[in-house]
Amino acid sequence: MRFPLALTLKIAGHILQHKLQGTKRFATVLQLEPLHTCNLTCTGCGRIREYSTSLKDVMSLEDCLESAIECNAPMVSICGGEPLIYPHIEALTRGLLEQRRIVYLCTNGLWMRRKMRDYLAVSYAKQPDAVLPQLNRLADEKLVTPSEIEQIKKGPKDSTKPVIAPNRWMYWNVHLDGLEKTHDIIVEREGVFQECILAMRMAKILGYQVATNTTVYRETDVAEIEHLLDFLATLGVDGHTLSPGYDYDAAKKDMAKRLGLDPANFFLTRRATIEKFSKATTWGKKYPLFGTPIYLEFVAGLRDLTCSAWAIPTRNMMGWKAPCYFMTDGHFATYKELQTKVDWNKYGVVDGVARDPRCENCMVQCGYEPSATLGLHGRPGDTWKNIWFNFGPRPRPKNHPDPKVVFNGVSAAATKPKQEATVVRG
Repeated sequence: MRFPLALTLKIAGHILQHKLQGTKRFATVLQLEPLHTCNLTCTGCGRIREYSTSLKDVMSLEDCLESAIECNAPMVSICGGEPLIYPHIEALTRGLLEQRRIVYLCTNGLWMRRKMRDYLAVSYAKQPDAVLPQLNRLADEKLVTPSEIEQIKKGPKDSTKPVIAPNRWMYWNVHLDGLEKTHDIIVEREGVFQECILAMRMAKILGYQVATNTTVYRETDVAEIEHLLDFLATLGVDGHTLSPGYDYDAAKKDMAKRLGLDPANFFLTRRATIEKFSKATTWGKKYPLFGTPIYLEFVAGLRDLTCSAWAIPTRNMMGWKAPCYFMTDGHFATYKELQTKVDWNKYGVVDGVARDPRCENCMVQCGYEPSATLGLHGRPGDTWKNIWFNFGPRPRPKNHPDPKVVFNGVSAAATKPKQEATVVRG
């Protein structure tokens, strides 16, 4: 199978239940933002600028867990900001798993190894003989230092604090927007790509599931994306999300004001998206992409879909964000108010016409993938196409790109990257 059976059946069962009940709108994925503080200032991301007045604020653990119960989505994507900075991230992850939800822990990768060392410290205290071989392997592959191993062997600083342990219902979801040079330019810091790769290698050794998410921009080299996915296959990465870079207001304003750049030269128009994703259906056959073949046909320009942003609601410290992850027309106190009070007919693109000018260039996954998944505006055979895509054999790319092609940035210059970054607010 392309993806784990239990996860696929959980999502399929959730959708089938609501269809049988005749539910008009329901959540498939919750985008949960417990904070907006980040330790990077990525080009193209307006998130921490949009909420610049609340960077020191965080959602309470209780609110986070209650939000998941309130919308009852089978999958929760914990994002931000950088969620690993959230002081209750371990308890939040554990709480969502105890609710039997699929958890995508989205991260820029800088604090991943730190969190996994915390897990090793707890595990070593309980079963040192079982953990020691893992420590030896991590040391051999230079994924932990001798001093870090000594700290691990001393045990956790707080034995009552939960840790993020491997779990079949959880994925590390690592942000990678290209090979080393490209990614480090976009995140505006050298060495981040290397740290992501080290963290993912460590995660796979310890038995975690690992996914990546990649945004494709106007200057993105399509061949580079293929090199990236081929390389990630050699690490055993479990799946990938690809989505076009969309020129939402907060990102455009940040780019123009902070960097003095013209957003038109960075983000994709709808026409440019179709050009960049012309091989999307081929990628779906070649790589373990998350989602549906219907969405891949959409971004390749082979069919049309309408937006169903209501299926992937966003909850942050301001409330339930309307109407979608990228556009902000207000916040609601409850999930029910979001679904019933927003005029969803005001948004999206229908028959080539944007209902709202801000929607004109949007073809992003969180808006259109639900339409493909739920069979909205489907064609005969779409259901079987989705079933085969998800229940068929898992693609296993065999191309192994030259490391010189992959590590073409700070590594090529033979400079030493920073291992972990200091938190910055805004």
